[in-house]
Amino acid sequence: MKKKYENISNYVMYFFLYAIIGWLYEVFLEVVIYKWGFSNRGVLFGPWLPVYGFGALIFIFLIYPLIKNKNYPKKLIYIPLVFLGCMLAATALELITSYICELFMGSWPWQTYADYKINFQARIALSPSIRFGLGGTIFLYLLQPLFEKLCNKFNLKQRKTISIIIISILFIDCLYSFIIK
Repeated sequence: MKKKYENISNYVMYFFLYAIIGWLYEVFLEVVIYKWGFSNRGVLFGPWLPVYGFGALIFIFLIYPLIKNKNYPKKLIYIPLVFLGCMLAATALELITSYICELFMGSWPWQTYADYKINFQARIALSPSIRFGLGGTIFLYLLQPLFEKLCNKFNLKQRKTISIIIISILFIDCLYSFIIK
């Protein structure tokens, strides 16, 4: 039973870390690369994008087992498979999320991909899919092992407490963003 709570707490922390990294990535693209100026890139008030957190969890559950606990020469063999898996998983998540957002909010909260040469219904496009594959590969090879070490520095009680705080923050943000606002 202890291992179950330990894993859930870790997954909550991973979700939150990757949701924040996703928000930072989107803001970086918007401000530095595209020079559009700053806007909150998410559907929530806080500096996090849950879709990146969910994407990271999908990567961790479906793709990370291929390389976890393997030595580096063997890990490198899997790079093309990890890249394709991340690219396909993230693209599918983005497509599904666009339909869900459109159903509940009337549109999806990211730019349309109509101007991209290769796109599907302006919801997904090849260029962002490639970036998701690269980003997912970098996360799984470099960041996820670091995040595991970071999370495991906390004892179970601390992890549970941090997870409860994160869930509370996200719950309050959802209330504010979808009901109060």
